[in-house]
Amino acid sequence: MKVFYCHHFVLPLPEGHSFPMDKYRLLYERVKQNSENWKIELIEPSAASDSDLLRVHCSDYIGRMRSGSTSEQEMRRIGFPWSAKMVERSRRSSGATMQALESAIAGDAIAVNLAGGTHHAAYDRGGGYCVFNDSVIAARYVQEKNLAKKILVVDLDVHQGNGTAELCRDDASIFTFSMHAEKNYPAIKPASDLDVPLRNHTGDAEYLDILARYLPMAIERAEPDAVIYLAGADPYEGDRLGFLSLSKAGLAQRDRFVMQACRQARLPMAVSMAGGYCPQVEHIADIHAQTVQIAAGFFQGRD
Repeated sequence: MKVFYCHHFVLPLPEGHSFPMDKYRLLYERVKQNSENWKIELIEPSAASDSDLLRVHCSDYIGRMRSGSTSEQEMRRIGFPWSAKMVERSRRSSGATMQALESAIAGDAIAVNLAGGTHHAAYDRGGGYCVFNDSVIAARYVQEKNLAKKILVVDLDVHQGNGTAELCRDDASIFTFSMHAEKNYPAIKPASDLDVPLRNHTGDAEYLDILARYLPMAIERAEPDAVIYLAGADPYEGDRLGFLSLSKAGLAQRDRFVMQACRQARLPMAVSMAGGYCPQVEHIADIHAQTVQIAAGFFQGRD
């Protein structure tokens, strides 16, 4: 299975910064250590080009990001300080989802981006640690190459994918499904094609029951050629920004259910990691690595 990573582009953030960038390093190390057993090919992705970004974001926003002429308010909304490395990493992360989706469609059935899931980025702005919207960039990339006509975005990050919903509101070729904590960021949630808000402290059994009810509905309504799956670690019970109460075992069941449903429907899938904000960063790495291992099992036909 092909796994795309941005390990060499992890950002050095100021001391006291709240985003757990170490999760990417820990995840990369975990996956690399197990790559032979899991039969994984680690690949450093190319960066998304300006033309790739322009299918989704406006030229003024891309230009401000490229040149560093963004406003203080703009970067405060994103949550990262501007740097050339930050922009390069965001391009590489988008490139990773593009290449993972292309690889899955080309015959691999499933491929993984060890980052991505930047679903709060919209047409002319970023937000919530998201600079460019890798899911929509990847969807429109494979559409441009005539590899797929319809894409289903299955967003199981704990936060609603407001940027993805906004970008795809008038695009019938990309179906957006978001299952998220109802009383959580963002405050304003533009409608996805299918939104499933969850009450605080929803646990494993209730979550999995709701997913089993709505994911088949999303697949039926979308009639997709391929799927982009945001496997957020932030529904975890120990996540400080999550508000849900899933265990690691419950999150593993979630991943298996999504991958099994897509395999039964013969849908190629790109998986991205999306959010994870547990104060014990090792738990985030555990959850993301678990997702990669499960995907590898499906790739090899074990699950």
